[in-house]
Formats: sequence, structure tokens, C-alpha cells
Amino acid sequence: MKMIIAVIKPFKLNDVRKALNLVGVHGMTVTEVQGYGRQKGNTGMYMGAEFATTFVNKVKLDIAVDESKVDLVVDTILKAAGSGKVGDGKIFVYNVEQVVRISTNERGAEAI
Repeated sequence: MKMIIAVIKPFKLNDVRKALNLVGVHGMTVTEVQGYGRQKGNTGMYMGAEFATTFVNKVKLDIAVDESKVDLVVDTILKAAGSGKVGDGKIFVYNVEQVVRISTNERGAEAI
């Protein structure tokens, strides 16, 4: 099993969720996060003065999938969240040793 962590623009969340549903992903954890990469933050105006913010608002998705679905899920996120511009986000893929569904004690792929 794998854990896919995607950090995307907040307004792309609904598009990504719908696209993942179409390929059979029906669960994820969503967290509002802040960070920066090549964007190096934003600038804004307050009372006529420009100011810099170090962090950019993003949404982090945690999605556990069977190893056979990793490429499909990554490609789906790329298509739904991407614009080809700096700041679209990142996708990370990690190994998952075990998953247990608390309510039924199911383990492994059945628990996803």
C-alpha cells in the first residue's frame, strides 16, 4: 500500500475530488496548510502599503491506495490540479506498512 500526499491550490480541491471519485478513490483526508516553494510567498496591499507574506495557503490531501493504483491516482491529480504554472503544488508517495479499519478490524487493502 502507498500513501499519496498532494499539496494543491485550495480552489482545485473540488476538481481533484471529483476526478478521483471517477477513478474509484472514495476517501481522503483534507487539511488546510501553508507553505512555500518556488513561489516564495505572496505580496499584498494593506492600507496602501505593500507587504510580503512568507507562506501561501494550500490544501493537503492524504490518500491511501493499493500499490496498483498509484500511477492512476497521481496522473488523475496532475490532470485535475495542474495549470502548468509555478505554485500548482507537489505530490509525494510513501510506503504504508499497515492499515486497520477501527470499526471492523479489517486490515490491508480491505481497510482502505
